[in-house]
Amino acid sequence: MSSKVQRSAFNKSKLSIQLFFRQYPGFIYILKWTLISLVTGSCIGSASAGFLITLDWATNFRESHLWLIWILPFAGLLIGLLYHYYGKSVEAGNNLLIDNIHQPKEIIPFKMAPFVYLGTIVTHFFGGSAGREGTALQMAAAIADQFTKPFKLSTSDRKILLIAAVAGGFGSVFGTPLAGAIFGMEFFLLGRLRYNAIFPAFITAIFADLVTKLWQAEHTHYHIEIIPDISVPNILYAILAGAIFGICAATFSKLMHKTGDLFKSKISYPPLRPFVGGILVAFAVFFIGTSKYIGLGIPVIVDSFDEQLPFYDFAVKMIFTIVTLSAGFKGGEVTPLFFIGATLGNALALFLPLPIGLLAGMGFVAVFAGATNTPIACSLMAIELFGAECGVYVAIACVVSYLLSGNNSIYKKQQIGEPKNSRFSSLEGKRIADL
Repeated sequence: MSSKVQRSAFNKSKLSIQLFFRQYPGFIYILKWTLISLVTGSCIGSASAGFLITLDWATNFRESHLWLIWILPFAGLLIGLLYHYYGKSVEAGNNLLIDNIHQPKEIIPFKMAPFVYLGTIVTHFFGGSAGREGTALQMAAAIADQFTKPFKLSTSDRKILLIAAVAGGFGSVFGTPLAGAIFGMEFFLLGRLRYNAIFPAFITAIFADLVTKLWQAEHTHYHIEIIPDISVPNILYAILAGAIFGICAATFSKLMHKTGDLFKSKISYPPLRPFVGGILVAFAVFFIGTSKYIGLGIPVIVDSFDEQLPFYDFAVKMIFTIVTLSAGFKGGEVTPLFFIGATLGNALALFLPLPIGLLAGMGFVAVFAGATNTPIACSLMAIELFGAECGVYVAIACVVSYLLSGNNSIYKKQQIGEPKNSRFSSLEGKRIADL
């Protein structure tokens, strides 16, 4: 009798659980993606931590041994040879990730992670002007995509996994998980967000950032000293600054692609492109007599918030970065865009009556927003980095920059989900590269 009672109780419990999950199907979804995000986020966070720690070491070593810059051409040749003979399947970088989010194909080769990591460390060690976001995104996606088969994910779930991976890579490498989550949903489809990925993106970015911090990888801290009260004149100044940032972002994107095409048209053998680019960068550093425009340029970014810098800093950094990355060196565009935007904002303080730190912070994220078409992620990033008090100003700058940058992007495979202007509705569904 007791066994019948137990079976009856068990059946009732089982039925109750089934009814609960039928009534709240999102609960299974949350459990599923919490598990997946915990696993992938831990791996991504660990990879980001290792990358940040070794990148910091490479930067410090180079600055103590500046003669290494003369080896940059040969370092570029090695990177070119590595990708030409062994890495053609992953050479597209971030554009490969965007392609797989839109139309998933074969699993992203795991070798993308060590290849881009090695290429980026070598680029920075010998003095190229590059960033770290591209490396973080590619490492994250390559690692996470290896779990597609073990977790038996569908094509739709794989898209979500890649979006979440990008969110984790971005959020952990910059210490901005909220911005990372939105960036993952925003960067591949201009003008629209994929809300079916919102929970995996947020939870993966949070887990990845937490693990990166547990490894004690350090992030740079920024501070805006003075933030004026919101007023009509200040809003107009912010709009004007945003417009200038947007034009700068569009200029950067266009020159990146045109310079890349120039290297390809003039130098048919791919490994020689970074070799020639390395020669140009090395001699430019020697001619200028400073290393402030190579590497990440973090010290200059920090200084831009507190003191007046030479008004041309943003333009010189733009040239160094365009030559470095267009030639075929590895890294990313985002941290150089932070440099370009912050120093441009610093220069605008000579003409606009807004605090120098605020303009630097606005430029820091707004040029990035215009160059990647990610205004919401960049607005959140500013709030995470600088504090909520600057929110109105940075949001205005990011949105205006996004609108004024036009149909340009550093990501050529970015697809237009919703045009920035209703007059260009015919562009919906097209990619930046096709315009």
